[in-house]
Amino acid sequence: LGIERNIFQLLTHSAFRMCMGSECGLGGSQSRAVWCAHVEGWTTLPTNCLQGVRPANQQSCFRVCDWHRELYDWQVGTWGRCMPVAPRSAGEHPVTCSQAEEGIQTREVRCALRSDGSLATDTICEYFEPRPLLEQACLIPCPRDCVVSYFSPWTACSKTCGLGLQNRARSVLTPPQFGGLPCPNLTEFRTCAPRTCDSKEAAFSLRVGAWGVCTLAPTPSPTSSQPASRAARQARRRKGKGHDTARDPETRELIKSKRNRNRLNRPDSDLWNVEVGFQQRQVACQNVKSLCSHCPHWSLPDLHQSCLVPKACVLSEWAEWGPCSKTCTDPSTPKGTRSRSRQLRQLPVGGRAECPLLEERQPCEPLGDSVPPCATYAWRTTEWGECRVDVLLSQQDRRRGNQTGLCGGGLQVREVYCVQANEELLSDLSSNQDKSAWQPVDRQLCAGPVLSTSQLCRLSCPIECEVSPWGAWGPCTFENCDDQTVKKGFKFRRRKITNYPTGGEGSCPHLVEAVPCDEPSCFNWRLLRLEECVPNGDMYCGPGTQLPQVLCVNNHGKEVSRELCNEDDIPVAVPCVVPCPKDCVLSPWTAWSTCSQTCSSKTTEGKQMRTRAILAYNAREGGANCPNASTLQEVRGCNEHACVVYHWQTGPWGPCTEDPSLTTLNSTTIGPRAAPSGLDKLSCPTGMQTRKVICVKVNVGQVPPKKCPEAPRPPSVRPCVLPCKKDCIVTPFSEWSACPVSCEPGDGGRKSMQSRFRIVIQRPAYGGLDCPEVLYEERECESLPLSSLCPGYRWKTHKWRRCQMVPWSIRRENKGAQETCGVGLQTRAVSCRQLDSSIADVDQCLKFAGSMPAVSQQCQLPCRDDCQLTIWSKFSSCTADCVGVRTRRRALVGKSKRKDKCKNGQVYPLSETQYCPCDKYNAQPVGNWSDCILPEGRLEGPAGAAGLPGVRVHEGSRECGQGYRYQAVVCYDQGSRLVETSRCNSHGYIEEACVIPCPSDCKLSEWSNWSRCSKSCGSGVKVRSKWLREKPYNGGRPCPKLDHISQVYEVVPCVSDCSQYMWVAEPWSAWKVSNMDLKENCGDGVQTRRVRCMLNTADGPTDTVEDYLCDPEEMPPGTRESRLPCPEDCVLSDWSPWTPCELPCSGRAERQRTAYTLRLPKEGRDCPRSTEAEPCVLNRNCHHYSYNITDWSTCQLSANAVCGNGLKTRMLDCVRSDGKSVDLKFCKELGLERTWRMNTSCAVECPVNCQLSEWSPWTECSQSCGLEGKMFRRRTVLQASQGDGRPCPRQLEQWKPCPVRPCYRWQYSPWSECRVEDVVCGEGRRFRNLSCFVSDGSSDEQGSRVDEELCASLEQAVDGDQTIILEEACTLPCPGDCYLMEWSDWSVCQGVCVRGQHLDVGAVQVRSRAAVAQEPENIGQCPEQEWQSRPYGECFKYRWVITPGLIWCERSDGTNVTGTVLLCLPVSLPETRSASETDGLCMCEEGYTEVLSAEGQLEQCTQIPVLEIPTAGGNGADVKTSQAVDSSTGTTEEPGRPGRTWYLQPFGPDGKLKTWVYGVAAGGFVLLVFLVSMTYLACKKPKKPQRRQNNNSRLKPLTLAYDGDADM
Repeated sequence: LGIERNIFQLLTHSAFRMCMGSECGLGGSQSRAVWCAHVEGWTTLPTNCLQGVRPANQQSCFRVCDWHRELYDWQVGTWGRCMPVAPRSAGEHPVTCSQAEEGIQTREVRCALRSDGSLATDTICEYFEPRPLLEQACLIPCPRDCVVSYFSPWTACSKTCGLGLQNRARSVLTPPQFGGLPCPNLTEFRTCAPRTCDSKEAAFSLRVGAWGVCTLAPTPSPTSSQPASRAARQARRRKGKGHDTARDPETRELIKSKRNRNRLNRPDSDLWNVEVGFQQRQVACQNVKSLCSHCPHWSLPDLHQSCLVPKACVLSEWAEWGPCSKTCTDPSTPKGTRSRSRQLRQLPVGGRAECPLLEERQPCEPLGDSVPPCATYAWRTTEWGECRVDVLLSQQDRRRGNQTGLCGGGLQVREVYCVQANEELLSDLSSNQDKSAWQPVDRQLCAGPVLSTSQLCRLSCPIECEVSPWGAWGPCTFENCDDQTVKKGFKFRRRKITNYPTGGEGSCPHLVEAVPCDEPSCFNWRLLRLEECVPNGDMYCGPGTQLPQVLCVNNHGKEVSRELCNEDDIPVAVPCVVPCPKDCVLSPWTAWSTCSQTCSSKTTEGKQMRTRAILAYNAREGGANCPNASTLQEVRGCNEHACVVYHWQTGPWGPCTEDPSLTTLNSTTIGPRAAPSGLDKLSCPTGMQTRKVICVKVNVGQVPPKKCPEAPRPPSVRPCVLPCKKDCIVTPFSEWSACPVSCEPGDGGRKSMQSRFRIVIQRPAYGGLDCPEVLYEERECESLPLSSLCPGYRWKTHKWRRCQMVPWSIRRENKGAQETCGVGLQTRAVSCRQLDSSIADVDQCLKFAGSMPAVSQQCQLPCRDDCQLTIWSKFSSCTADCVGVRTRRRALVGKSKRKDKCKNGQVYPLSETQYCPCDKYNAQPVGNWSDCILPEGRLEGPAGAAGLPGVRVHEGSRECGQGYRYQAVVCYDQGSRLVETSRCNSHGYIEEACVIPCPSDCKLSEWSNWSRCSKSCGSGVKVRSKWLREKPYNGGRPCPKLDHISQVYEVVPCVSDCSQYMWVAEPWSAWKVSNMDLKENCGDGVQTRRVRCMLNTADGPTDTVEDYLCDPEEMPPGTRESRLPCPEDCVLSDWSPWTPCELPCSGRAERQRTAYTLRLPKEGRDCPRSTEAEPCVLNRNCHHYSYNITDWSTCQLSANAVCGNGLKTRMLDCVRSDGKSVDLKFCKELGLERTWRMNTSCAVECPVNCQLSEWSPWTECSQSCGLEGKMFRRRTVLQASQGDGRPCPRQLEQWKPCPVRPCYRWQYSPWSECRVEDVVCGEGRRFRNLSCFVSDGSSDEQGSRVDEELCASLEQAVDGDQTIILEEACTLPCPGDCYLMEWSDWSVCQGVCVRGQHLDVGAVQVRSRAAVAQEPENIGQCPEQEWQSRPYGECFKYRWVITPGLIWCERSDGTNVTGTVLLCLPVSLPETRSASETDGLCMCEEGYTEVLSAEGQLEQCTQIPVLEIPTAGGNGADVKTSQAVDSSTGTTEEPGRPGRTWYLQPFGPDGKLKTWVYGVAAGGFVLLVFLVSMTYLACKKPKKPQRRQNNNSRLKPLTLAYDGDADM
């Protein structure tokens, strides 16, 4: 059982949990769960597992805290070598390797302590960030074999007779990499025998060895004739001082000062301790096959020469570190630097290594508690300028001419400036009493995004006053019913304000009009109705009366107590008649019509009319007769008051002026000191406004005030709040700008200026203090000595010392040597001086003055037989340029004048003649024209008005117009060498006027008039439109979205009052009875009446309008047929309106109408039904009603607004169940719920034009010299255009050419041949010169040699190398020697391309040299060939550049390399081939075919598949050979490719015919058809000419169709 338990049970545990503990670091603990589990996975009892092997469930750990982040970090090693995924044996290559093999590379990642790098547990670092990757995929490039060039041509035979050797060599182009094959032999030899030698060849040659080490000469004995030392010479001078007494004091003082100056100029330190020694060499006589101990008696070269004893550079110890350049603490700012230096104790001489750096720097941070914090800088802004709407108007907007009243969205700007921010300067700028301002500083000190300089704003649009129509004239009442002492009476009519205006009711028209009247009364009786006619007595018919029902109302129409009304004026009973059965029956009187006049005058009176009609005629006998027709109509006077209407008229409110009484009161209550602390501003004073109020008589003008009622008189005075004064606030002046420092001598006579400025941050308003006039100041800079501004240093050379030769004791062994003459060496001292000639430390000159002048040179002590001459004089002056000659001379010195050999003018010429220089120059333009550049000036418009530098709104007036473009001018001398443009009297440019076209905005017509509302009842729409007049161009404002006929519409909802038009029916006409009973005057008949559509007003229907404006469904009938009652018949009144149906319309309800009896019938006869009923049927006579809400309208702005806040509206309709819109009263009567908002605010996006920054200053020239230098300036988009604003222009960068300057450079001449004096071979020297060259800066221009004075300002360096080497040792091989050739040039950069990408394995360059043999016997003794490689930073990349009409291959450094063959290994990649340019045409090189784009332009060159035809004797190449052909090859043969090569291949690599084959076949077919056709036409007989038919001679008319394009 125990065994089973051990086998089938196992202990399982989880991972340790987080480390816990009370303290950070060691001492924490972490736990984990441990349980017993069966091998099948289920948990069992702990007793089933062995307790002796139970894992621990707790362990100690390192508890990580946040501050450990600064102590620990991941230490990441470098990536190791890329190893293949599949292991293989050493040296084994993959079977197939197309481009690269996949591999894995690893690196070491450890958690370490930052201070000392000691390792720590990984959990500490994993607490803060995950462990970096330990391995990554990589690519192992395929093995790359060595690639060599083609062989050079065979050299000439090494011997002119006998058996010799010919050599040819090649160079290494690509070294072997990644296990590739090694390089083959770089040299091939073959024997040659030009002819048989006629005589014995020279068997000996003199070989010179190398110079030995330079050593000091032995100290001479006292008896030697060496010159005395400096101490001895000084002692002799001191002895001879007594002889100077004869000199005058001035002469002695002059000699003393000269000696002191010489002593100061003579460096006596070890720094200049240069010692002259000597070195020697061996000369041997060498046979071709062996060395010999003797040679023929040739003249031997010197075996000794003077030299400088080598001395290494000696430096002092490092000094202490200097102070940190950073003097404040701020971790966010860059670190400072500190430096230390060491002194130079001994200069290196004799070819020893240059001294190392004398100064080193390192980053630093200042330490210590006393270090102040760094100054911080922040952006500050001025207050926002005024809100301007005019800047948003388009070009065509008529409101540009009159900007008064503009409102809505606008634009306001402010200025942003940089200040130094600290705690003392963080006060609030909103205080009006003591508003502090910051001193502006340089904008470049502020980091972070610049605050916005413009924002949208809003000017509130004034709300126009809207009033209702006039109400009816009221009764004649007292002016003031509370005070009836004034007996004057008036009739009033009033109207109300329906839309309250901005600024109060003062801008509304008058609301009350009054008419004088007599007998005023404050209370009147109002007749409600008349009761039914009651016959007098107990009669049922006949005359009777109608009692009136009245109310007592006041002058406002409200019911009051009847006691207030005069009982004497109460309406009396009205007489009436109840017809008897035989009487005539008349209809009731209609209502009085509206008054025909609103007032009465002498010529016009107001009238009202009412009518009634005959309903039944009377009986011939016994009944009351019908009245005459004239009595069926009554007319009465109305509006009998005179047409004299008065009202009060008010003028506009005047300005708010100070009220002395209120101001005094305010000053005593709240003064400046009484204001509580913390208030931003004091209470502004209270003022007073007045306006003019006059009494006006309508149609007359102003009348005395007593004519108008006093009660409704408007006030003429009101209090107001005076605006608080705002003083101008400006910043303090900035610091004076730094004076420009120019270390160049002379500045053209211009004075250097420095400036300072201040900024207005708050403009004055409401009588505040004005701004100062001076915001910008300039002053001249102080004149400081050049040495204090530009502490420069220069080398000063001292006199050459005497010429020192090798001591005679050593030289006399040389054959032919002379004691007092020969070649020696002389030295001189060099000191460092400041610009003011004061002595400076040599270290300063080594840092700032360039390379040190030479301290030694060879010298020649002339021998007795040597010719001695003076130095050349200066050339004589020329009388004129390009005319005549100039000469210089020298003369023989001493005994040389008498020596015949010195008089030989061929060997020692005493004069030289040359033509006078020609200073004629030729100027010509070069390069392209620059961009069109507008002249710079101050900004105008909104940005300039607001005083905002740095912002340019894209307006046509400032972004277009006449400018200038520039083209560089180059100046050449007659030798076609580039010179300064000033030689051609040119400032470097050709200037030409140009024009930048101004942008033109989209131009639309004015808005058309609004159309009539689409519905006469309820809500509809009205439309207006604009049409396109001119499209935008040159970046103008775009057009809104137009329809297909180039129009834009605006549709707004409208509502029509359903009661504004009404049908008005005139009284019915008399009956026309068709079958009248002449005896009874009754029977069937017809009545007619006129029905008109009239405009309904508050005074009733007025004007007749078109019938379509009224609802045709509600039109009253114009005719009716009925029966005229006979006498003694019952007569009923007209039917009353139908009673309303009960809602909802269910179909079970009914409606009724009634009529009442006007005349009772005689006995025995009945009245017809006086009640009618009909069922309520939905949508026939019963309707449901509901509200219908329309969609929101577009955002509507004020008429004077361009954009900004507006109002969206929607309409509410009452809609009948059959879909018809009806008057809202139907829905209102039903009490339907209305919860909708009919208006809501909205915003129309403002058309903000693009805002650009000012142009930056012109950059430095892209090239310091040459033809292709350019200067650029740029601007940025501060705010992109919004809405329909003008878009940003595309040109955000401009360039212009730099003035052409010649490119001077130091350049080596080619090395001379190896010179070994007068011997045949051995160790020698070769030399080269350092010359000044001028070029135009182009890469392919070699340049021309010029005078070295033109390069005097340049540091002596060749291609950046300051080590100038003008001579070096060389070896001239002796006849028969085998030697190594010179190194080849460095190859092109060789990168590693895998799958089109460069691998980061390091690019290399390679060079090689091959061995050359001269004797067949010495081939085995040749040294091994050599090749060297060096890493290269980054290979160039290449791309095709295609422009209209041009295509070239461009290298990543911008160089045009078209015409070269570029290599990106492997060589066979087709995309690495380039095109070549011949005679201005871009074509591919031989062996490549063009690949054209769709536009017909060359895209790339693809190699044509090569078909090689083998030839007899052709041998395959044994090594890989590149496709490059050596340009130095002198033969036209192409080595390495035997046989003929065919380039025209009809079949492609896929076996299909190429496209050009089809083209050739098609061309041949066309040519064949052409030949057959021409043969047929030539053989065919011509037809006779026919007359032209006149019928067909008429031409069709030419028509022009206009497609609606406005550009046409």
